[in-house]
Amino acid sequence: MIRDNEIKVTRINNEEDFKDAQKVRKTVFVLEQNVPAENEFDQFEDESVHVLVRWKENPIATGRIRPVEDVMKCERICVLKEARKMGVGKMVVDELEKIALEKGAKKLILHAQTHAIPFYEKLGYIITSDSLFYEEGIPHVSMEKEL
Repeated sequence: MIRDNEIKVTRINNEEDFKDAQKVRKTVFVLEQNVPAENEFDQFEDESVHVLVRWKENPIATGRIRPVEDVMKCERICVLKEARKMGVGKMVVDELEKIALEKGAKKLILHAQTHAIPFYEKLGYIITSDSLFYEEGIPHVSMEKEL
């Protein structure tokens, strides 16, 4: 069981933390889900605000948020396999929502892998797409949440 004092959620503001977030994304998306590395890391890295969760100083989860038109979009939310079901994904989303509120956003959007729909629904997100769509061969739905 994890204790609160062992977990740190931070907004990334240095190269070391960004590299650690990239390692988490590579493990989850590239190695586990077979997303090509050249597609995982994109042109939106610099305009996004990234967060990183560490457990006992080890990076275990990450996510990012960026402006898209008149809303903020949560992206690249992932948790290492060994840290899943421990509430860490919620910590990532909570921090991304705080960032959105600080930036004056009224609504958040995201593309959820279908297996993650119940997770996002528990956090107040609703499905807005009429049907499934595929990103990197993985089925997704669009979801949003009013802030």
